Amino acid sequence: MRDEVDDLVEAWARERPDLDLVPVEVFSRIGRIARHLDLARKSAFADSGVESWEFDVLAALRRAGAPYELSPGRLLRETLVTSGTMTNRVDRLTTRGLVERMPDPNDRRGVLVRLTPEGKTRVDTAFEALLQAERALMPELGPDDREQLATLLRRLLEPFRRPAP
Repeated sequence: MRDEVDDLVEAWARERPDLDLVPVEVFSRIGRIARHLDLARKSAFADSGVESWEFDVLAALRRAGAPYELSPGRLLRETLVTSGTMTNRVDRLTTRGLVERMPDPNDRRGVLVRLTPEGKTRVDTAFEALLQAERALMPELGPDDREQLATLLRRLLEPFRRPAP
């Protein structure tokens, strides 16, 4: 089974036989998969009435478990955005009725962001659609292949989890 990456690598190997092209074989495919994944996610989220950035915030709250609330600082760590961006996102989600701000019972100056029932329904629907869309991107892989691929990708990501020296 050949793909366009094989053609690309073959052309480079012809022109630069002195180079190890394995990284191109791996990361060109990951990049192509990422584009297909991005399109599938956008479609799944659109069908559920949420945008990708909204899903990120709503999913972080949903994963927190009942009562589905987090401090803004924790949301920042979960979604990897700046505080200004998070403030804007929470404002917009509040306007849409998907989250609400609650006083933090442990900090008189603090607030918690809580998922509303509508937000919970929306994120659950979006997550189900996302799983279906992502599953459709792996039709050639059986359960063992998926598990093996997940393990290999975990190993590939490991160096990025370590603190920089």
